Amino acid sequence: METASLQEIVAPEGICYGCGGKNPHGLHIQSYWHEDGVHVMAQHTPEPQYTGWPELVYGGLIAMLVDCHSNWTAMAYHYRAEGRAPGSQPSIECVTGSLGVKFIKPTPMGVPLTLRAHVEGEVGRKSRVLCEVYAGETLTAVGDSIFVRVDTARLKAAAHGREG
Repeated sequence: METASLQEIVAPEGICYGCGGKNPHGLHIQSYWHEDGVHVMAQHTPEPQYTGWPELVYGGLIAMLVDCHSNWTAMAYHYRAEGRAPGSQPSIECVTGSLGVKFIKPTPMGVPLTLRAHVEGEVGRKSRVLCEVYAGETLTAVGDSIFVRVDTARLKAAAHGREG
């Protein structure tokens, strides 16, 4: 794997709770291209405060991991589709259009989780990302989500009623 994650390269000042390196309370998820050139990978070991049922990971944390990692997968695919290095300008930004998570098996606490994602179909304004979550060798959840390429400055302005 590369030494720097997509998050460190593209958004070193990121404050997202899930993947922002500058959020002092966040999870600091880091995503990397896999050597197969198809998948984007991440690993995360949940802290005890993310327990759902005793000895099981809280499903909301799994959804957050799938959301953040899948979004970075979509952005990585956009950079590659344009023949550009991650972090090159202009910046590529995506947001979640829809988030789907299917829980296959209970996810145990105390086991490192591996997320393995790829864009299914064409990379476009809206891209479908499939993400598998493994606890060790066991598939425990699958994400099937849509990510939309956007101008986040415009979205922020619109959300705060500043865009006319």
